[in-house]
Formats: sequence, structure tokens, C-alpha cells
Amino acid sequence: MTFTAPVLNYTLLSPILILLGGALLGVLVEAFVSKAMRAVTQLSLTVGTLVLSLAQVWRIHNEVSMSAAMGSVIIDGPAVLLQASILIISIISVFLIADTDHFTALAAALPGSEEERHSLETGNQVTEVYPLTLFAISGMMLFPIASDLITLFVALEMLSLPLYLMAGLSRRRRLASQEAALKYFLLGAFSSAFFLFGMAYLYGYSASVTYAGIRESVVGGSGNDVLLLVGMAFLTIGLLFKVGAVPFHAWSPDVYQGAPTPITGFMAAATKVAAFGAMLRIYYTVFANAQWSWSPLLSFIAIVTMLFGSLVAIAQRDVKRMLAYSSIAHAGFLLAGVIALNKAGLEASIFYLFAYGVATVGAFAVVTLVRDSSGEVTDLNRWKGLGKRSPWVAVSFAGFLLAFAGIPLTSGFIGKFSIFSAAYESGAKGVVIAGVLSSAIAAFFYIRVIVLMFFTDATQDGTSVQLPSFLTRATLVISIVVTLVLGVYPAPLLNLISHFSTFIR
Repeated sequence: MTFTAPVLNYTLLSPILILLGGALLGVLVEAFVSKAMRAVTQLSLTVGTLVLSLAQVWRIHNEVSMSAAMGSVIIDGPAVLLQASILIISIISVFLIADTDHFTALAAALPGSEEERHSLETGNQVTEVYPLTLFAISGMMLFPIASDLITLFVALEMLSLPLYLMAGLSRRRRLASQEAALKYFLLGAFSSAFFLFGMAYLYGYSASVTYAGIRESVVGGSGNDVLLLVGMAFLTIGLLFKVGAVPFHAWSPDVYQGAPTPITGFMAAATKVAAFGAMLRIYYTVFANAQWSWSPLLSFIAIVTMLFGSLVAIAQRDVKRMLAYSSIAHAGFLLAGVIALNKAGLEASIFYLFAYGVATVGAFAVVTLVRDSSGEVTDLNRWKGLGKRSPWVAVSFAGFLLAFAGIPLTSGFIGKFSIFSAAYESGAKGVVIAGVLSSAIAAFFYIRVIVLMFFTDATQDGTSVQLPSFLTRATLVISIVVTLVLGVYPAPLLNLISHFSTFIR
């Protein structure tokens, strides 16, 4: 047996390698840099790493190739767009994460213990969240460009494990945060098991773990169709869990509510880009010729997800839980782009993922600013009169809500119009009708919050709006500007996406 040395194209892999290098340097900073300089050093290192990685993504955008890592990674137009989206969303998320007041002083301490009180008094800061964020982003960057099931699974675990940890780092309401992290971890482990089962069945069907090998078996019809159907079902369960689609959504509301708000925003935005990117590649390339077998079920899941997320959000009295159910509804909207299975669907999905991700980070940035003496205030009843307390913060939040509702002159309208048009073009009229109905329902609870902020009197309950730090202000400004610009003048981005959005098979 002859050993074959692996051939790696380090140029094409460099954006991910830069992130991993930055994460490892962050671990060394934790070990050797003094506490006084650690936070500034970690922030500078993290932002510099992300910017350098983004620059490298743009530099290689013309060097599309399938030979990045012995055929286990594909760098093509959609890969570049998705990776750039993840990095841009991550940069504005890191600005929000930099406000360390959201994180516990000592993660290993029991909530309410003497050890925790001492760490708070001495001004300890949790700065390991920065390398954890870079490790998670590395997994997200690999997830949509994987071209075999083993690489896909490695990327899934690589992006998930840091998020499990970061969900439990909240400074206040520690028990709720730790409960959220445990729920996320346990349910994530179950979804990973389903994912592995799907991999096993697909290998049994095609005798291959590569996308190309499975696609050849699907096209040729050479395998047992039962193995294909079971494998597709189990693999889809793992992917639907990551995007929070019904009925695999149970973790979303609790984790969104319990996790530190900056982590919630980062997770809600960047993870969706990575997971839907992988889903688009799999269904548009590997299972495209088996559309008859998965499209009806995926259409049903999309319809149920849209309606369930929109209807249940109406009853929520907590801002973060409301945004969680809103996120579930948006997962249903994005599934319409997968079902479309045409170039317009791919373009619309990529645009929607970026626009929704930026607006989501901005919305959670606003949530971090509404506080009382105990920390963040997420009870909607206590947001009454927010527009009179802080007009600019309330206007910003209203802008994000209108984008989520798909109101014209916001990025959300362009995203929904594009994705529904693509689904209609493919013949998925039922999905489009359900999507429009869900959007109308969702508009009700979004506008209800706007009315609550601007047209009700403020109560004297100690709720106030904290003056945002420079970095949080940067997150808000970038998010609202992108949301409005993409709503008013989306043509340059749509043209760029149209130029690049072709999968290499």
C-alpha cells in the first residue's frame, strides 16, 4: 500500500487558517498577558484576524477551484459570498461582544458563591470568549464549503462546541444561562447523532462520503432508495436543528433568552448563514436529482415553521423570546429558497441571509441597552415609552423590526420579495402563500412593539437606556445603515451575488 501525501491549496484555505491562527494566539494571550492588558489585546487580535481573513476571502474570489484540500473543500462563487457574509456579521458582532459587562467574571464559579463575588469585586473579565468566537467562526467558514460528509461533520462540531460554552457565560441570571447552555448542548448532541446516522445511510447507499460520489449514485439510481431516503431524512434533521426549523426548534427560545445577548445575536445571525449555506450546497448539488423525494416534506416543514414562528411570537412578553420565534419564522422563509432549487433561489437566499444577519445583530445590540439596576430589561411591558426616553435607540429598533416584517425601503422587503419570487417561479405556490400570510401575522407583533415604544406613556419602574459604548454604537450604526441602504439601493449587492452564485459540482 502506497502512502499518498495530501495536496493542500493553502491560498484557498488561508481565510480559515488565519482564523485558527488568531484563535490559538488568543489562547496564548489568555495564558501570558496581564489582566490589565488582556481585554484590549484580545479585542485587537480578534478584529485584526477577522479583517485579515475577510481581505483574504476577497483576494481569492477569482481563484475558484475544487482542489483546496484533496476534494474535501470546494471554493466557488457561493462559498466566497457566504464566507464574506459570515465574516462581516462576525466583525459587527465582536464589537458588541467587546462590552464585557455582559459576561460573568469567572465562568467556573458557582452562581452566587463567594468565589464569584470575589471575582466581581476584583474586576475580573472573561476574555476567553474572543478565541472561542474565532474557533466558532472557523467552523462556520468551513461548513458551507465542505464537499464530503466527514468534513461537514467536523465543521458542524467545530462551530457548535464553542457556542455551547459561550451560551453559559452570562454575567447576570447565571442559572438561566447555564440551563440554556446545557439544553443547547444536549439537544445539539442528539442532532449530531441523527446527522451521523444520515452519513452512515448515505455511505451505505453510495459507498462514498463525498458529495460527488453520492450525487453520481443519485443520478444513476444505482443504490437502494430506502437508504437514500433515510439518509436524507437524518442528515436534514441535523441541518434543520442548526437553523431552528420546526419541529427541531425547541432549543431556540430558551437559549436565545438565557445566553448573553451579544452571543445570542452572533449565534442567531452567523450560524444561520453557515447552516443554510451548507443546506443550499447539499440540496442544489447532491440531492437535486432526487427533488421528488424531499421537496414535499421540506415544503411542509417550511410552511409549518413560518406559521408557527409567527403565531407563537404574538404571545411572547419577553423581547429575546419574541426575537427567537421571529428567527424561527425566518428559517421558514429561508427554506423557501432551498425548495426553489433554481439560480434565483440561490441568489435570493444569499442576499436574505446577509441582510437578515446584519439586522439581527443590530436588534440584539439595542436589547443590551435597555436596563435597570439588575441588568438588561427584556420584559416588553417595561419598554413602554422607550421612544420618549431615548428616541434614537427606539427608532433604530423600529427600523430593525420593520426590516424583519419586510416593509418596503428596508433590506427585509428586498429579501422576502426575492425569495418568494424564486419560490413562485419554481412552482412552490403553497409555500409562497404561507409565507405572505406569515409575514402579515409577523407584521402585527412587530408593529405592536413599535406602538408600545412610541405611543404609550413610560412607567417609573427604574428602566432606562444605557449610553452605548463606542463599539456598541458602531454595531448599531453599521447595522442600521446596511439595513436601509440594502432596502433603498440593493442593486450593487444583487448584481455581485448574481455574478458569483453558481455552484461548482
